[in-house]
Amino acid sequence: MAWRLGLILAGWLILISVLHWRLNVVREDRPVVQMGYMPVVTNLASPLLDFASRSGAGIRFSAVKFASFAEMAEALRHDQITAAFMIAPLSIVLHQQGEDVKIVYIGNRHESTLVVRKDRGIADIQNLAGKTIAVPMRYSGHYLSMLQIMESPELAGRINLVEMNPPDMAAALSEGSLDGYFVGEPFAALSVRNGNGKVLRYVEEIWNEFICNLVLVKKSYIENHPEAVQALVEGAARSGLWAEANLAEAARIASRYWNQPEGLVRYALSHPTDRILFDRFVPKPEEIQRIANLMARHRLIPSSEIDGLVEDRFARKADLEGITDLQSILGRRATLLSDTNPAR
Repeated sequence: MAWRLGLILAGWLILISVLHWRLNVVREDRPVVQMGYMPVVTNLASPLLDFASRSGAGIRFSAVKFASFAEMAEALRHDQITAAFMIAPLSIVLHQQGEDVKIVYIGNRHESTLVVRKDRGIADIQNLAGKTIAVPMRYSGHYLSMLQIMESPELAGRINLVEMNPPDMAAALSEGSLDGYFVGEPFAALSVRNGNGKVLRYVEEIWNEFICNLVLVKKSYIENHPEAVQALVEGAARSGLWAEANLAEAARIASRYWNQPEGLVRYALSHPTDRILFDRFVPKPEEIQRIANLMARHRLIPSSEIDGLVEDRFARKADLEGITDLQSILGRRATLLSDTNPAR
């Protein structure tokens, strides 16, 4: 009976994954790059590129929204998506599991926030002793940041860390099952705006130039379609610079994809003013190595090895000139590229 139930559950998961992929994939004759993403500010490039490439010639950048990073990782592993806007530590896990993946771009930085309930008497980090704090997953920079906080003698082993999908965090805080949570925006702003939570720390106060998400592409895809990868990275970089100058319009577009109120997204993009870093998109081996070192120190991975994981040539070559309207974020490469479908 147990093995039959296991087979039924496995079949159901496979069916759900296939349906998810079929419903999200754009079918057309143009070249298509399928971008897996979660609805957070660090991944703002995904909906902007999708929206800008809906019509016209050249590459169609198709944004495929996922409910969890684990699901997205499996989709990349099985070639159901072209690129993954992936939480940074999970990319190291995939690399050490033998997946030949490359980090080609770093998402917008300084967009994560540690929020706590207003009524729990938490005025500073030291007040987190004995409290329950949620993070997106153990393979996240948020989890690593909390582990670093817990290295102080006053907090060692005294914060209860739980894993929770970001969309569920605000409700859990409101219901009282959490004392706080550490996550990418706009999920933290939701609790601040509804009056249940307050900001305890912005991520840059804990970890300067913090990397939340990055873009991961398989080596085989890079070898077969280098121009498509260049167009993706260049478009993502250009989208960040356009968004920085057009926050209200970027919020309007993103809110449709994220199924979040436009006002909430606009608030997350602009509070505090000039907080988010849109121009630090070139992946640096030393930054990824720091993450790997922390993961190894806390026994999340067997070693700190990241050899060959970082591929920075596409970001370094990105053309950032001539960014005017939204359509211009696609750049010349994406507009002209019209070979056979690079995603399949």
